Amino acid sequence: MSEVPELQTERLLMRGWRDEDFESWARILADPDVARGHGNETGLTPHDAWVDMTRMAGHWALKGYGHWVVEERETSELVGRVGLYYPPDWPQIEVGWTVARGHWGKGYAPEAARAALAWAHDQLGLRHIVSLIDPANEQSIRVAEKLGETLEGHHSTRGFDLLVYGADLPLESPG
Repeated sequence: MSEVPELQTERLLMRGWRDEDFESWARILADPDVARGHGNETGLTPHDAWVDMTRMAGHWALKGYGHWVVEERETSELVGRVGLYYPPDWPQIEVGWTVARGHWGKGYAPEAARAALAWAHDQLGLRHIVSLIDPANEQSIRVAEKLGETLEGHHSTRGFDLLVYGADLPLESPG
């Protein structure tokens, strides 16, 4: 199963990666405020953005799930990526997100994450999800909390000590 299903939310289209996404994705990851969530204080290079993009596209081919490209439905602008990730050094399947700084505060990350998690529950039978978050990343902690995730512990990998937030699926409806 390597075909990436398209999901739609009220404001967003979630779809598979395309070669033409590269320039927009490289601009997003070049922003130091965004790159900080990837463990980089100065912004990622275009090569690093390419590696990230191909890793996310390849995850679908290998695992049958992964991160979707997230576009605004109204403008077709690429605003980030949201989805599932489970490399060998992760404790469980993670839901993660990266959103362009110009779109922070719009609620896109939790909106897309809820759609990804509903898909994961329905299509994969996933019953529990985690998010690995740098302790200094207050925005991502807020997103995790909006999803109903609570702090479950810590995980060290790749030189990072990360918080592990988690929740059982299906998520409760946002109240």
